[in-house]
Amino acid sequence: MGVIGREVVLERRPARRGDFDCFDVVERRVPDPLPGQVVIASTALSVDPSMIPRLTADTYAPKFTLGRVIESRAVGRVVSSADDRWAHGDWVVHSGGWREFAVVDAATVTRIEPTPDVPAETWLGVLGAPGLTAFVGLDVARFTPDDVVWVSGAAGAVGSVAVQLAKARGARIVVGSAGGREKCRYLTEVLGVDVALDYRSDDLAAAILDVTGGIDLYFDNVGGSHLQAALATLNVGGRIAACGMVEGYGTAGLPAPHNLTEIITKRLTMSGLLVTDHLDKRPAFLAEAVDLVASGRLTSSITKYDGLDSAANAMSALLGDAAKLGKAVIDLT
Repeated sequence: MGVIGREVVLERRPARRGDFDCFDVVERRVPDPLPGQVVIASTALSVDPSMIPRLTADTYAPKFTLGRVIESRAVGRVVSSADDRWAHGDWVVHSGGWREFAVVDAATVTRIEPTPDVPAETWLGVLGAPGLTAFVGLDVARFTPDDVVWVSGAAGAVGSVAVQLAKARGARIVVGSAGGREKCRYLTEVLGVDVALDYRSDDLAAAILDVTGGIDLYFDNVGGSHLQAALATLNVGGRIAACGMVEGYGTAGLPAPHNLTEIITKRLTMSGLLVTDHLDKRPAFLAEAVDLVASGRLTSSITKYDGLDSAANAMSALLGDAAKLGKAVIDLT
């Protein structure tokens, strides 16, 4: 193509939690597509909590390779195609990573149809993997309309969808927790949760028992201290969907809750989930979510970070930046 594109590579391993000055932005020539490939000019790059542990260690996915582009999902438009299924200007979701131009196999991209009301980056958030994760998590935890539900990390990409789906499905009470007054106002005024708790100032277990008397379902995005509070407040027969444990990302590991015996005495069920095991549920998720988005009952907040040079700031936001609401993306427009 004769085009030079910029991309973010991992220059070194982080030395401590929150050490995100570990990236470098480099320039590389964008090759022409081979048969069966497309070249995509990305407009937004996904920034996800699950990327943090991959900076230093293997998780359910391999750790990022030093000197290589940071892997992630992205949205953009096809600018060159060597595959009959794709034409210049087509909007797609792809997995080409943190780069301006991605050359990927045409079979791996997914067509999207953005509108002024539903911009392309929505497919990285509420209509993408975070939304599907929330959908699957409620199913894994056997949600019922009479449940009292607590979602931790409720102002984040996954949590914000989980609380809205629980409300839309008729949960008796939905509690969301987040860090800071701004996020708590967002939970009640925008997402419509019944009770918003600030984990920075509230005693979570005491506050939850005060407003609910006990919860039936806990959707865990945080782990650690939040999981301990959930074990203390779950009713007999309660269920936990373990989705993420961001409190321990970038550390040597979370301390285990001190009250694990609650699992036995309350006959609790705790189920871990990886959304990649449930991609077959995407059609069912979209059938529910698209209508909710169109009716305004499922909203999507996007926090944008400007350009590839903002990568460190975008990652830092995942660890509790009060300014970050909903889905975090690196904006390339």
